[in-house]
Amino acid sequence: MEHRYFSRRSSPGDSSPHSGLTGPAEIPEPPTERPSGLGGRLQSVREAAVGTMAALPRVMRLVWEASPGLTIGLALATILAGFIPAATAYAAKLLINAVLAAIRVRADHLPDQGVLPLPFHTIQSPGLTTTGALVVLAGIQFFIFATNSGLGTLRNITQQLLQERVSLTIQLMVMEHAARLDLPFFEESSSYDLLRRAQTDAANRPVAMISTTFGLLQTGITFASMVLLLLGLSPWLALVALVTPVPAFINDTKYGWRGYNIARWASPIRRRMQYLTTLVTTDSFAKEVKLFGLGGYFVQRFQLLASTYYDRQRRLVTTRYVLGNLWGLLTTLAGSATYLYVAFQAVAGRLTLGDLTLYTSAATSVQSSIQGLLSGFSSMYEHNLYLSNLYEFLGTPVSVLRPENPTPIPKPLRGEIVFDNVSFNYPGTGAQALANVSFRIEPGQTLAVVGRNGAGKSTLIKLLCRLYDPSGGRILIDGIDIREFDPDELRASIAAMFQDYVSYQATASENIGLGDLPQLENRPAIASAADRGGAAELISGLPDQYETPLGKWFDQGANLSGGEWQKLALSRAFMRQAPILVLDEPTSSLDAQAEYELFARLRKLSQGRTAIYISHRFSTVRQADRILFLEHGRLVEEGTHQDLMRLGGRYAALFNMQASAYTGDPVEAVS
Repeated sequence: MEHRYFSRRSSPGDSSPHSGLTGPAEIPEPPTERPSGLGGRLQSVREAAVGTMAALPRVMRLVWEASPGLTIGLALATILAGFIPAATAYAAKLLINAVLAAIRVRADHLPDQGVLPLPFHTIQSPGLTTTGALVVLAGIQFFIFATNSGLGTLRNITQQLLQERVSLTIQLMVMEHAARLDLPFFEESSSYDLLRRAQTDAANRPVAMISTTFGLLQTGITFASMVLLLLGLSPWLALVALVTPVPAFINDTKYGWRGYNIARWASPIRRRMQYLTTLVTTDSFAKEVKLFGLGGYFVQRFQLLASTYYDRQRRLVTTRYVLGNLWGLLTTLAGSATYLYVAFQAVAGRLTLGDLTLYTSAATSVQSSIQGLLSGFSSMYEHNLYLSNLYEFLGTPVSVLRPENPTPIPKPLRGEIVFDNVSFNYPGTGAQALANVSFRIEPGQTLAVVGRNGAGKSTLIKLLCRLYDPSGGRILIDGIDIREFDPDELRASIAAMFQDYVSYQATASENIGLGDLPQLENRPAIASAADRGGAAELISGLPDQYETPLGKWFDQGANLSGGEWQKLALSRAFMRQAPILVLDEPTSSLDAQAEYELFARLRKLSQGRTAIYISHRFSTVRQADRILFLEHGRLVEEGTHQDLMRLGGRYAALFNMQASAYTGDPVEAVS
């Protein structure tokens, strides 16, 4: 069977590490199994016990913080239920013995033949009438059953509500930590596997683990009370009941670990399956998928991945439960032998019928209790394995650190920017994105950054916004290294629009107002930003103007073109009245007229600000005060448009190339 992500041509022998829609990435085998053999298995059980017990306090703290009241309710309902089986068995013994006593008394008082027997209620016992004793015992039994039912109801209510609270709490924890993490985290595929596991695998585990813990206490109480009853009959029976479930427990622990490993192995596969589903079911991709006829291809790729994933799960589940059933037969055999022994004791007259009921019930309960204790611990171990994904994610460190005593942002911030011998390598790659780049921007100056794709233009902007820290050198704003500032305060001083701007599925007003969150409800400020970004005319034509939902994901909103979305993103950048303005390819989706209008008024829009913008269109950057030309991460030319044209270097060559594409004629080297 083909074990590739997408490629039809891939072969089992090809182990190329490439991935993507057409790459021959091979689905790897799941991790190898833990050490085998009795010694290895026992060592694994010891490690599981230590790890699970060590993790229990933090899980309990998580559940408690979600809802103390529900946690207490679940604990009480579960633990009190532990006394019910012993009380039920003992009440059944008393009731059966009372019935037998009543039958014997009735037989002793039968009159001669032909005379009606005495009424049942007239038969006397040392304390109560026999009828009264039976009524009291039946009432006690009813109380036990009603209590058990009430505790079960309370447990169901508290567990379900607590599950919802904890699931929401975990989602909030994931979102809050993700909001703190830096850009490098989101540029690693392994990060998305970890995120998916933290969100999906761990969501239901804390309550399940705590509920299992309380269940272990309940089972422990039941076990202890029943063992005391069983010891009164035979210590050997108690020992057999204790030992026989152990092999099934070891088997369950082994397959719990294997199931977790397969879940980790399958995480990127499940994520890729979700991506394929998104390609076929989302409006963002629908046009191209329809045009190129890709729907069937993506469905086939999904089927390949789903088949591989399902085959692994089927093998695991089948083996786990078949072997578990076989080991469970050992417990069943021990239970049957216990019933036989108790029956022989009753036939020999050593036990009453009530004793027979009590001890058979005790033997069954002891076996099921020890089995419940072991399987409960196995479940706790398995839950803890999956929960480790959550804590692994929450333990992911922030790479762009806030200084212990940050320097306050100067008020007012003049906007002088200095790159001092700055170098940067993206994590996990050998390529150098920037190499020893140095330049200075005067306060209030407009700077254009140009160069071919991959020259390092966007990297320069990311470093200025401190989405990364330089590998070497430093960046100064108003003479202060930006690493001395609080990152949040630094970013609040920068208004920006990135090349890969976001199209929010929200109203037009919100799409702009999100650029300055405290002003989200300030309609005049939003209208002013829309006017500066060129979106005012667009919004005036929408059905509900600023209150019109945009996008089709959640409401029957308006669909916009790429250029219209870009105007909203520009308006969002102008929403923040920050002293530094950064625009990364702000006109890539605009038509020629909109682009010309934007740059014609860019000086006015950036008045009093230090402005940096990136563009591939050299005809628009000529209006900048200074131009930087980057190539392969190095600053190779800088100056005004006139300076660079006179230089006749790379900038002039590319400018002439673009200009001739419009006019059909070569352009003079000096402008």
